[in-house]
Parts: sequence; C-alpha cells; structure tokens
Amino acid sequence: LKPSNALRSENFASRPGAMQQVERGCLPCTNCMVTVPQDKYYAVEKFGKFSHMLKPGLATVGLDCCGACVSFRSITSRTEQNMVSVSTKTKDNVFVHVKVAVQQSVMPESTELAMYKLDNVHAQIESYVADVVRSFIPQMTLDESFEKKDDISDAVQKKLSTEMAAFGFAINKALVTEVSPNSEVVASMNEINKQKRLRDASQMAAEAEKIKVVKAAEAQADAAQLQGEGIARQRRAIIDGLRDSITHGSGEHLSTEKISELLLITQYFETLRDVAANNRSSTVFLPSGPGAVGDVSAQIRNGLLTGAAGAPGQLTM
Repeated sequence: LKPSNALRSENFASRPGAMQQVERGCLPCTNCMVTVPQDKYYAVEKFGKFSHMLKPGLATVGLDCCGACVSFRSITSRTEQNMVSVSTKTKDNVFVHVKVAVQQSVMPESTELAMYKLDNVHAQIESYVADVVRSFIPQMTLDESFEKKDDISDAVQKKLSTEMAAFGFAINKALVTEVSPNSEVVASMNEINKQKRLRDASQMAAEAEKIKVVKAAEAQADAAQLQGEGIARQRRAIIDGLRDSITHGSGEHLSTEKISELLLITQYFETLRDVAANNRSSTVFLPSGPGAVGDVSAQIRNGLLTGAAGAPGQLTM
C-alpha cells in the first residue's frame, strides 16, 4: 500500500491545470536522496508539511521509509504560455473572438506560494483575461479593436501582473494574437473595401479621361493658332512677293485697295486648288474668268464698307 500523502500528491498532480508534479527520490523504496533538475523547483514535505526548497543538483533530505516520511513536489521554473480565447461584443454590436497569449513564470522568491496557494493556475489566468477583455472591448468599435490591440494587451498584462503576484507568478507578457469577427462580418467588410476601391478607381479613370480631353482641346487650340499664324505669314510673304514683282523697277507704290485685291486673288486660287485636291469635295461653281476676280473683290469690299457704315467707330479698310 502507498502512503496517504503520496496518494494525495498523485491526485493533485493529475488534476487539469495543476503545474505541480509529485517526484520520487533517486533511490528505490526511499526518498532520502533526490536529484533536482535545473529547470524545476523542488519542495520537501515531511509528513505532508512543507519543510524547505531544494537547489538544483543532488540533495539529501533525511531518513525515509517507502516515501512515508518524506515526499517531494516540483514546479517548473520555465516560462509557460497559456492561450485564452474570449468571445465578446464590440461597441457597434459585432461579436468577435479574441485570442490572448499569456506568458507566466514562477517567481523564485515565491515558489511556496506558487505551489500551495493556487489550485488551478490556467483557470485563474483565463478568468482574469476574460474579465479584462469583456470590459475593454465593448468600449471600442470593430475597427478600433483591430487598431488598439496593444492597448488591450497592456490592460491584460497590468491586471494579471497585479493579481497573480499574490500567488507567486510573474506575468512576462500578454499578447493579443487574434481578433476575429464572424465570417459573414469579414465577408461584408471585404465587400465594403472592394466597392470603395472600385469607386476610387472609377474616379481616377474619369479624372484621367478629363485630363485627356482637356489636353486634346488645348493641343487643338494651339495647333489652330499656329496654323493661323503660319497662314498669315504665308499670305504676307505672297503679297510681298507679288507687290515686289509688280512694282520692281517702276518705283510705283501699291495702295491698300490693290493689296486687298492681291490677297483676294491669292485666296481665290487657293480655294480652287483645295477643291481640286480633295476627292470628297462636292462640285462648286465659281466664276473662272479673270474678270470675275474683280467682281468678287468688289462684292467683298462693298460688303465690308456697308458693315462698317452701320457700325460707327469701327475701323474701315
């Protein structure tokens, strides 16, 4: 038969969430000597009462018979991580699942508290985390809960550090690893983002088309201006050439009326040239005799003089 204190220790170690373990001595049928690993704290119990802690290495604790007098209990000195999942509701009535990773370790100066004061470490940590998350998340919207994950982590770590120090545990870090809303909410958020991107793309495409139309109009205006300036220079050169050829050697000066007739003659022949060069032009009947040029120039001149007479103050030819 096993001693009663050994049975109690084995039952305690088998409970879920218990960080302690029952240990045996390094000799068969006795716990008078034990080897303590570097990554564990060993507590010596004599007749079920805590006696003292052992340092890593080989230790002798006294006389024992089949574990009836001396027993050992150990707890890890490593940093452990607990994953806690909490469901709660945000300020804008969206249910989310929050996963928090809590990293805790036993404080070396408080190993007795860590072993004997707290029954279930994991359950205790889970309760504190759920309390903080469910009081913090409802004050935020869904977007804020994603943006302020660090604030949630700091609040959880501050709460746990204060409460768990009384049980001999130090909270090294509390990390919010995931904030996941319902799958339908995720799909709707993605759709909203998609439509926003499409709207921005449409606006940018419209702006680009507007710029193209404006630039094309500006280019057309500049081309027309340059074409007009070129035609004006061309006609000026033609008139100068005709005037020089007519008055060369005679010393005669042409009047404004004669220059206008030369310009009309030039335009007349250019019109005939354009009509003949264009395949798609309709048939145009124009007086083709040399005397018709004087008639055309007289008609244009008379029209200009008539319009100038009806609008006093304007310049006349």
